[in-house]
Amino acid sequence: MTASAPTPQELLTIAVEVARDAAATAHRMRAEGVSVAATKSTVTDVVTAADRAVERQVLAALRTLRPGDAVLGEEYGAGEAGPAAENGVRWIVDPIDGTVNYLYGLPYCAVSLAAEVAGEVVAGVVRNVATGEEWTATTGGGAWRDGQRLRCSAETDLGQALVATGFGYDAGRRAHQARVVAELIPQVRDIRRMGAAALDLCLAAEGRVDAYYEKGLAAWDLAAGGLVAREAGLLVTGLSGRPAGPDLVLAAPPALYEPLHTRLAALDASGGP
Repeated sequence: MTASAPTPQELLTIAVEVARDAAATAHRMRAEGVSVAATKSTVTDVVTAADRAVERQVLAALRTLRPGDAVLGEEYGAGEAGPAAENGVRWIVDPIDGTVNYLYGLPYCAVSLAAEVAGEVVAGVVRNVATGEEWTATTGGGAWRDGQRLRCSAETDLGQALVATGFGYDAGRRAHQARVVAELIPQVRDIRRMGAAALDLCLAAEGRVDAYYEKGLAAWDLAAGGLVAREAGLLVTGLSGRPAGPDLVLAAPPALYEPLHTRLAALDASGGP
């Protein structure tokens, strides 16, 4: 592999290798017992020793395999990743997406790793720590789970749509998000809140939920799962012409996108704290 022009598939091969090893570490550490190591934005926004250990493992692996690349991680930011990559490659890692689920032993947490080239995510993998399910995607190469190509839901009626969402850790934000859900739920089949954004995006990619939205996602929450969703045919945006990002991420099939977007905009889903 050349350092200057890696292909998306070359980057995905590395991402899968690193993510599988990282998920194995997270699984082993969970079996050995886990406790809260620190908190971040609020007392309910927890970090475990496994979050930190897994991210350090990913950083070390990427330094070995792609020493010229930059890395952005949830726990250490860019602080341990060295200088910006001259070749324009940056890795975006969430060592354990769904940390609270991980802490409680709920089987809904994942290692998420994406490769970005010149500001565009071109390869990504999301691997469920508990079950071993693995979703991958490359730009133009489609989205896949365990060898099966993924297509998003074919549902056309918002009233029959199962919609996933999530909530932030700040109490004020949660209150606003709860009001949005209370107004939305009579207009859809039902709401699901599983607690791991990357996995929510992957489930939407294969139609195990019909659509997904959430306010407050960081780059590491969105990068790999967002690519999987887009490559499965979902529209992944913000509201009112804005790109997907911290204000809001909406991932929906084309037939559901406009009606769901209209309702979320009317409910000010991207507003509040």
